[in-house]
Amino acid sequence: MIKQFLVSLMAIGLLAAAPASAKDKEHDYPEARNYDASVDATAAVDAAFERAKASNKLVLIAMGANWCHDSRAFAGWMETERFAELIDIHFELVHVNIGMPQTEDGHNLHIAERFGVTDIEGTPVVLVITPEGELLNSQTAKTWRDTASRKENAIYKELANFAANRVAEQPETSDE
Repeated sequence: MIKQFLVSLMAIGLLAAAPASAKDKEHDYPEARNYDASVDATAAVDAAFERAKASNKLVLIAMGANWCHDSRAFAGWMETERFAELIDIHFELVHVNIGMPQTEDGHNLHIAERFGVTDIEGTPVVLVITPEGELLNSQTAKTWRDTASRKENAIYKELANFAANRVAEQPETSDE
């Protein structure tokens, strides 16, 4: 009986010491830490709007923080080849560090307020804005707090829809 008990303890010990599976050790999203608190957020956003007006792109403002896994996931997805191409063609992307607004230690919240987004309780907040300053995703801007658990295709589809709608709204030009 003692021998069986010792064998069981050894088996449990071996299982506990065994390396975790890749799924346990890693997550299903890339990460990036692009939320630099030293950047002048107002100047960065204003510059993005200038570029957007010149190129007729949308402005994509990712308001997050490096401490937040959802913010790092959003930033990480934007750096993948698939998203980078979408961003390059259709968006001017700006990362804005907003600290920890849910603990009243937020900063740069005036950027969101500029577009009518208030009462930020978590990160990231993602704003999709026309070059003229119209917020296109007022209903979903604060729903990105689950980015780390979203599927890549769902994130891509949501952003691509804004780009497609923008393209569809543009008047056709004639080559004549």
